[in-house]
Amino acid sequence: MGIETVRQFFAEHAPDITIEELDTSTATVELAAQAHGVAPGQIAKTLAFKVGEQPLLIVASGDARIDNRKIRDTFGGKAKMLDADTVMELTSHPIGGVCPFGLVTNIPVYCDESLRAYDEVLPAAGSPTSAVRLSPQRLADLVNAQWVDVCSPPDAP
Repeated sequence: MGIETVRQFFAEHAPDITIEELDTSTATVELAAQAHGVAPGQIAKTLAFKVGEQPLLIVASGDARIDNRKIRDTFGGKAKMLDADTVMELTSHPIGGVCPFGLVTNIPVYCDESLRAYDEVLPAAGSPTSAVRLSPQRLADLVNAQWVDVCSPPDAP
């Protein structure tokens, strides 16, 4: 599972995209940015929440912070972060490799506006040592994501 479902996803939907696999962990934004030689904001982190009974994924810029009020206003309820076992069950991806590609369930995916600050972003690719490079719009198009504004910039109070 994990990276294999992502490989299959790209083989079917975007064979031009190459999965970059590294020998070092990219499980955190800081590690990923350093390993790929990009700004932390270019790392597209995928966060798993549940609002009410609905699980969902939010892909946001690596240096953006989730804004609980914006989440409540956007999704109509308080968001609760999902635990690692539930994330694995819903996505087939381990923590540190969670991404919106190759999901094993039909979980809604949302892309935060913070991604649009960059021409290229790097989401994980199903493992803590893998990623792909693509534009934020291509990411959203590939996973049928809706654009939302649920984050605050890193320098917001």
